[in-house]
Amino acid sequence: MNALTTRRTALKLGLASAAGLAVSGLLRAQTSAPVPGVIPPQLIRLATPLPANEVHVFPDAYRLFWSLPDGQAWIYAIRVGRDGLYEPGEYYVGAKKEWPSWTPTPGMIEREPEKYEKYADGGMPGGPGNPLGARALYLFTPERGDTFLRIHGTDDPASIGRAVSNGCAGLINDQITQLYNQVPMDARVVLHPKRLD
Repeated sequence: MNALTTRRTALKLGLASAAGLAVSGLLRAQTSAPVPGVIPPQLIRLATPLPANEVHVFPDAYRLFWSLPDGQAWIYAIRVGRDGLYEPGEYYVGAKKEWPSWTPTPGMIEREPEKYEKYADGGMPGGPGNPLGARALYLFTPERGDTFLRIHGTDDPASIGRAVSNGCAGLINDQITQLYNQVPMDARVVLHPKRLD
């Protein structure tokens, strides 16, 4: 266990099947802060191990796991997509970018033209204030290619622990930088279904 661990807290997540996947059991995390919210990334031992070297997003708990061998995982606090925009399923990391540029999707422009239409043609260059933050993992599927879903950074810590994005999972910038360095290209990513109302 890592040195940040000061007390034992059971984090119980009901795992469900998504895109033909079935994973069940309880995950126990060593944490030093209540959930949800921003906590430092922590190395935990899983009561039910996940396959190693995969990203698993549990939207109801606002947590992302980067699984390791021997039943361990790094756990990160995240924000997730708003209702109707979160897409559970199985993906892979098809691209990785540092300080990525950002262009809103056609769906984003249609939903909120007053907010996004000004970026439709040229987008926004990478850097502080960019919605994708310091790093981004681009989620692909074999059938669709780039899904326009991202695991990315944010400079808005108040959004962590909330369903506020346009479908993507977000971590604060220093934590996405750590995750980015851990996760290789082609890594499997599972966005588990939402279970709570």
